[in-house]
Amino acid sequence: MENKSGLRRELNIVQLVCMAAGAVIGGWIAEVPYWFELSGAGTALIFPLLAILMIPVGLAFSELTAMLPLTSAVDCWSTTAFGHKVGWLTQWMMYLVQVTAPTLMIFIFLTAINYIVPIPEAYITPIAIAIAVIWFFLSNRNISFLGKASEILFYFLLLISLAVQFGFFTSGHWSMSNITDHGGFFPSGMKGFGLALAMLSVKYIGFEMTPTMIQEVKFPVKKFWIVVLGAIFLPACLYSVVVMGVGGMAPWDTIANMSTPELDLVAMFKLPAWLAIGACLAAVLHALTTIISFWASSARVTYGAAQLNQLPAAFMKLNKYGQPIWSNLLVLFFSIFFILGNNGDFVQYIYSLCNIGAGMVYLICCAAALKLRKEHPDWKRPYRAPAGPVMFVCGMLISIWIIIGTIMTMDMNGFISLVIFCAVGIALYIAMDIYRKKHPGVMELKTFTPDDCELILDE
Repeated sequence: MENKSGLRRELNIVQLVCMAAGAVIGGWIAEVPYWFELSGAGTALIFPLLAILMIPVGLAFSELTAMLPLTSAVDCWSTTAFGHKVGWLTQWMMYLVQVTAPTLMIFIFLTAINYIVPIPEAYITPIAIAIAVIWFFLSNRNISFLGKASEILFYFLLLISLAVQFGFFTSGHWSMSNITDHGGFFPSGMKGFGLALAMLSVKYIGFEMTPTMIQEVKFPVKKFWIVVLGAIFLPACLYSVVVMGVGGMAPWDTIANMSTPELDLVAMFKLPAWLAIGACLAAVLHALTTIISFWASSARVTYGAAQLNQLPAAFMKLNKYGQPIWSNLLVLFFSIFFILGNNGDFVQYIYSLCNIGAGMVYLICCAAALKLRKEHPDWKRPYRAPAGPVMFVCGMLISIWIIIGTIMTMDMNGFISLVIFCAVGIALYIAMDIYRKKHPGVMELKTFTPDDCELILDE
């Protein structure tokens, strides 16, 4: 089934939950040392706390999605509330969040493969680029294919991930003393707790991709909050289990100095090989589910910008499978850009870029929800966030802390990549503005209301 835009309504609620949760659950095989470096085993407590803190942002997104259900999503909401300059800023930051994630997952995929088949360092970057090219062609398949693949892969990654942690808990080497006798849950104190609370919010990035798929779902928009909260709390539970499973195997500083703790612990204690194989397989599945979701969302971010005439209509051009071909090509370009920008510490590098973008998007969207609730209380809202204004203000405060905490930990390489990315966004906006001035009446900027959405979408 197609809507008037040509996008196909083929995703059910379970598939979108799996895509969203699969996007949120990144491959921790190479990330766990950074978690423990920030705040030791206390990250097992931070993840559920973060899930709770992300509720206001998630519910703001849910209300906005139900009120203005277009692929342009964050761009549409912020443009309607604050105008096109802020709308473009929000969309470009959203693009930063979405388009950097496939790069991180490609490197995590290679980390897992490298354990099985060693890859010479000189070949890492070329192979990463080759994977990005291959994924470009896969991303141009039918959305129902991607949805079904995400659902199947998500079930397997949950099963295998839990099996590996069960193996650690029952290995005979797991001990609570490894957590309590070495500085406790928070060996870095309140500073580590605060930084972890900001930086580890990146592990919930993914739920914001779901509104970009709203024109391709076949369930009522009023149920969208289920998808958002599912994408937040399912990963929270799994992350906590992983931290406790790994954290009980060795002191926190030992784990923080490992490259791939799950694999290193198996070798250290001579545990059954299936645990290492399972950890690698889980990492591969994490990478695949995340790439599927974020690549699709990245393409729809530029598709959405074209809906508002902020980008040329070519970015809405669909192939025979209903996929935005030129938008997918742009994702490939930026994936290669971020692969080449990696300086070796790809976890912190991508974490910081994602967090800066996400913090900005969350802040502006919560502010947009607050403003639109105040200025247009009569607009149709199939879903209304409870305690709306209070909820939205809480979301804004959380977003500000994410931005501040990230800036405190970003290295120079991250700042350089961020500046270049922003410069490209500014150049695109200026170029489109010049084009409009030279061609009056052509590609005039659009601002959508709920009534406009009803004209665009099939009822």
